[in-house]
Amino acid sequence: MRLSFLLLAGVAYAQVGAEWPSYNGDYSGQRYSALNKLNQSNIHSLSLAWTLRPNPGRAPQGGGGTTAVTIKGTPVVVNGVLYTTIPDHVWAVDARSGREIWHFVWQSKGGWHIGNRGVAVLRDTVYVETPDCFLVALNLADGKEKWHTEICDLEQFYYASVAPIVVKNHVITGVSGDDLDIPGYIESHDAATGKLEWRWYAHPEPGTPEAKTWPSVEAMMHGGGMTWVPSTYDPQLNLLYLGTGNPQPVIAGQGREGSNLYTECIVAIDADTGKLKWYFQPSPHDTHDWDAVQTPVLFDGEVNGRPRKLLAQASRNGWFFVLDRVTGERIIGSEYVKTNWTLGVDAKGQPIPNPAKGPQLDGALVTPNQGGAMNWPPPSYSPETGLLYANAARAWSVYYLYDDGDKPEGWGGNDRSGFSEGMVQAIDTKTGQVRWSHKWPGGGSVRAGMLSTAGKLLFTGDPTQNFVALDPATGKALWHAGLHGNVTNGPITYELDGAQYIVVGAGDTLYAFVIRMN
Repeated sequence: MRLSFLLLAGVAYAQVGAEWPSYNGDYSGQRYSALNKLNQSNIHSLSLAWTLRPNPGRAPQGGGGTTAVTIKGTPVVVNGVLYTTIPDHVWAVDARSGREIWHFVWQSKGGWHIGNRGVAVLRDTVYVETPDCFLVALNLADGKEKWHTEICDLEQFYYASVAPIVVKNHVITGVSGDDLDIPGYIESHDAATGKLEWRWYAHPEPGTPEAKTWPSVEAMMHGGGMTWVPSTYDPQLNLLYLGTGNPQPVIAGQGREGSNLYTECIVAIDADTGKLKWYFQPSPHDTHDWDAVQTPVLFDGEVNGRPRKLLAQASRNGWFFVLDRVTGERIIGSEYVKTNWTLGVDAKGQPIPNPAKGPQLDGALVTPNQGGAMNWPPPSYSPETGLLYANAARAWSVYYLYDDGDKPEGWGGNDRSGFSEGMVQAIDTKTGQVRWSHKWPGGGSVRAGMLSTAGKLLFTGDPTQNFVALDPATGKALWHAGLHGNVTNGPITYELDGAQYIVVGAGDTLYAFVIRMN
């Protein structure tokens, strides 16, 4: 059936303005700013305002601690103060100058210190997750701890790296795990006290029809599905949207026949109760480590002459989906990079894995590779162009099965990566087709987030340590600045005293650029 699809300019919530108050800027996940003081006519006047190289001062306590600093989190800007993180540390700095206002240090008991994706702010409180499984509430003014509460079990090898989000009086947290046989989940805590309100696990209830997508309750209850990345949210529907991670064992899937719900799913969850509304599975029975945690981006449009509330995801498996975010119905499914692992789609519009492209004892050549066509760094969507922008890769892996027994454990296999080509893909949300592609020089994938603005600018990083601005309509390169390292987070923008700032992280340093209007 041919679809008539018209983009609507309006969305159900205000676009990001002078501040950047949460991980994605707003609930939609669009990472689009209505600021336009900085635009194509003056981009070459953009200058460096300040840099911040966070100094942890001392290593965290516990066996999992590390002194290495990589800024993976998105800064949050509220009332002229910028909040930034690395594991076990939160800084508040003057957003005009980068001058430190306060620095909070958490005394860690361990956990994997791979990264921290940022904070949430509500009124006079800053919320942050710690690698050793706590949600910590800090006083906004001075960074003093108000309370902390456990959100996962360090003894089971969970850790916490997700930026919380605040919905009404709920603080929504996610968990991470090092690909072990533990279930993923999200949970809600009371913003004032930290009390647990509800928890949703990334597996069905035993005895339900969905539970039959696993060979046994035991396999299901140890099935993975981590929740690595913050949710998006529709205030009118009161629904949270998030993607879940890969099932366990990761590579050897013969002991978990079936589609393995609710791993590798986009899910809609009631924000007040934690009840599942619907699910859609981009990678049924995944055996390639292609977790589906990429940001579900919310926007409104028309399909066949009817207004629809929509959701888009550029998934790690190389497929792009547009769903009805009320019902979960698939509207569009297409490849945004060429893949070779499917046999078409099922009745729900979900890709059907090709068994020949599953891991083999003598290897199977598969694209995308284990890193995926896209990884965790956030995309952006511009309501002006109707395009979703993803820092993508066309890459190949040979997947090997090591453990061919009936009950494999751990990974049960591995991959060997080869050729890789990185690019920005601009995906038309009306058709699912790639409108333009900006290839990066030198090949290789990029793990840099995206930001689009009303100034007709698209910001991201390239693989050669440049911070880059592209034309969001064409992909033409407009400006770049060399940094001391590749971009490692999602850029943000905000306005103070009539000046527009762009802030981005690269390795251990935050860079703030500014355009001042005289």
